[in-house]
Amino acid sequence: MASEKVLETKKQTVSEIKEKVSDASSVIFFDYRGLTVAETTELRSKLRASNSDVKIYKNTLVKKALDELKFNMDEVLKGPNAISLSKDIVEPIKILANYAKEHKALEIKGGIVDGKISSLTELAKLATVPSREGLLTMLAGGMLAIVKDLSICLQLYSEQKNE
Repeated sequence: MASEKVLETKKQTVSEIKEKVSDASSVIFFDYRGLTVAETTELRSKLRASNSDVKIYKNTLVKKALDELKFNMDEVLKGPNAISLSKDIVEPIKILANYAKEHKALEIKGGIVDGKISSLTELAKLATVPSREGLLTMLAGGMLAIVKDLSICLQLYSEQKNE
């Protein structure tokens, strides 16, 4: 029989997991087996740079927390897992997807994005979305093109009127 202290520690861990998952915009589960210590450290630092938290919990405690939050992730919670938790939806997915391309040992198993369970296909689509800065650059480029076209039209119109 587990002692009262152990049970209390497990309850605290489950409530910590629930709180972190509830606060995160993206929760990505991945298998890190096969990565060297240096590769794992590099991945953690890249994720930390994007304000992502990487945690490793016992699957039974994660399952209990997710069950309480009404998420069924039983298929994902097989074997060792690491969890990336972030307020940013896209950036940790992009980092993990790019890292998985370079290091075949890393396997993305699934995730919860914006409060909904996401399949690997949905996560792959999110990984291809440009960054916020990239999207803003595209928007600015589009707006400049409109202004440029307008100025050309006005120039041609003024030349036509002056003839």
